[in-house]
Amino acid sequence: MDREKRSPDAFGKLVELMAMLRGPEGCPWDRKQTAESLKPFLIEECFEVVDALEEKDPGKVKEELGDLLFQIIFHARIAEEKGEFTMEDVISSIIEKMTRRHPHVFGDEKLTTDREVLAHWEAIKKKEKGYEQRRSILEGVPKSLPALIRAHRLQERAARVGFDWKKIDETLPKLDEEIAEFKEALRLKNAAATEEELGDIFFMLVNISRFLSIDPEEALKKTIGKFIHRFRYMEESAAAPGSSLNDMTIDEMERLWRKSKEKG
Repeated sequence: MDREKRSPDAFGKLVELMAMLRGPEGCPWDRKQTAESLKPFLIEECFEVVDALEEKDPGKVKEELGDLLFQIIFHARIAEEKGEFTMEDVISSIIEKMTRRHPHVFGDEKLTTDREVLAHWEAIKKKEKGYEQRRSILEGVPKSLPALIRAHRLQERAARVGFDWKKIDETLPKLDEEIAEFKEALRLKNAAATEEELGDIFFMLVNISRFLSIDPEEALKKTIGKFIHRFRYMEESAAAPGSSLNDMTIDEMERLWRKSKEKG
């Protein structure tokens, strides 16, 4: 649709649509939902936006952003019904916050690098209501984040105050140490210690990836994609003569795996 043909208040119409869905004559399913029941849908829509972005499909990105926006309006409507806040309050709040946190754009501050902006951003946050009660720089990283992302964010914050290595060579002995501790836990057949030491290895690998400016989530996604591609080759190769992986020995599957690696 051309821009000039669009409704000047499309967002307002969407808010009204939600009010109708939640109204007395609205949808029974929508009326039944709560902020708690909607949490899985909100998380799912966020990941679907990310998937669409990775597929680089503008049409799909548009659709998934719409679905995510719908979830945001859904939550705001529920809050309005409870007398907590409105969608307008949500918008006004973020406008005020972003204006306050960008004094180099909307004020007289002179910041020229992204590092300066980030440092100033953190300084401004510390002065805001609610942040002054935080006892640690690590507070505020959502607990519901996927573990790899949460570990990355926590390590980033620790690094901001200087808790970091100076060069990559310093990280490798620490990784070796964690692996040795994991092997020892395995040798002792200590299940709890084995889990703990394995977690330490994951955490250390995330820290190394952060130090190298590699996104651990993206790195793992690429490896997963590579595994799927190679495993599919194994399945197709086994199926060609009318067999399947279930009919093969581990040595036969290993040979197929090596062939799949040779093909990329």
